[in-house]
Amino acid sequence: MKKYFFSLIFAIIFSVPAAACLNGETLKLENGITLYEDYDGFIPYGHSFWGDQELKEILLSLDKDYKETKKIEYLSDKGLILIILGKYQEAIDLYKGIEKLHPNRYSTASNIGTAYELIGNNTEALKWIKKGVQLNPSSHFGSEWIHVNILKAKIKGEKYITSQFLLEKDFGKDKIPKSDMDRRSLYDFRASLYYQLNERISFVQPKDKIIAHLLFDLGNVSYLYRDKEDAMEDYKLAKKYGFNDPILDERMKLYSPKVIDNVERKVIREVKYQIKPTRRSQLMGMIISVFALIFSGLIVFTFRKKIFTMLK
Repeated sequence: MKKYFFSLIFAIIFSVPAAACLNGETLKLENGITLYEDYDGFIPYGHSFWGDQELKEILLSLDKDYKETKKIEYLSDKGLILIILGKYQEAIDLYKGIEKLHPNRYSTASNIGTAYELIGNNTEALKWIKKGVQLNPSSHFGSEWIHVNILKAKIKGEKYITSQFLLEKDFGKDKIPKSDMDRRSLYDFRASLYYQLNERISFVQPKDKIIAHLLFDLGNVSYLYRDKEDAMEDYKLAKKYGFNDPILDERMKLYSPKVIDNVERKVIREVKYQIKPTRRSQLMGMIISVFALIFSGLIVFTFRKKIFTMLK
């Protein structure tokens, strides 16, 4: 009896779900390999991909899987790995072959467009990205209209690198950014802009005028959303990417962080960007964990006399 009783207690206590770090956007390949897994939050640091050696091994694995199954998804994933490795023309040729075999796949159009943009052929990139939007208007959380505008600005010239042209919004030139968007609209707009920047920063290193301008506007949206700490990080990234308008310095002065040491700052950032925003399923897991612990405590309390007797 003693053995089974304690087994029950320990089973309840140690079966409580572990609360791991909460993560953001994830991309899993057809073969089950996770290509990247981002933190939650709205500061676009880009994806952390595997190293070149690991990516080459993944390529071999995808080749093998495709030969065995003939599933086009393996071939499409191979093209994505080629893009990450910087083999843009090889990826374009591969995707054009996929287009002939299986026309009008969204991922084909989107990835060809991305590869063309990365080799500097913005006209072809725009054609394929537009096709991708037609095939799947809600792709990338409905943010691909920003990608279309970016490509148009690249084709038209630098004078089109403005908030109004790229985002069809303007946050003013005053010290404090302004907008007539409500809080829900700000959240959706911020999410779309973050997504586009996070993808772009994964491939484009500083300095870049379009990314710099979009980062500045992401900071403006974050400020309007009353997330001043995120706004400051976005502004810092904008400066890193080459945004040099004096208004940036003015808006960076809007945030005055409390004085904390580097260790505390690191801990705060780790906590913040791993738990925001909390997903419903993960929140439920945490609630279940708490209730399981409470239930375990009640069992111990209820049978405390028997437990103490057994321990004697």
